[in-house]
Amino acid sequence: MSRPIMLVFLLVILIVTSQFEWRQPLLELDAAPSLSQKHQQIAKREEAVKEKIILSQERHIQRLNELVRTLQMQLMRCKGQENETRNATETSRLSKQFIELERKHIVED
Repeated sequence: MSRPIMLVFLLVILIVTSQFEWRQPLLELDAAPSLSQKHQQIAKREEAVKEKIILSQERHIQRLNELVRTLQMQLMRCKGQENETRNATETSRLSKQFIELERKHIVED
């Protein structure tokens, strides 16, 4: 009798340990989707941060382009004023020469 009791006892131990082994992989499988979800959430957050950085850089580029346009317009105005100043100086010089020529012509007559 002791032998059948021992066999039953070993059978029960075998069944119990196999139950633990079967349940453990199930728990690991349950944990795996959780980890996968966490990785997906982290990836989504990283993507969102990257998009925000890109949008911010695009805004900065637009502002810089506007500043460049403004500076180009100011430069063109300055060049235009410089040309006007040159023209005015040249006109003034020519006027003085004309007046001197007229005086010489009047004196000679």
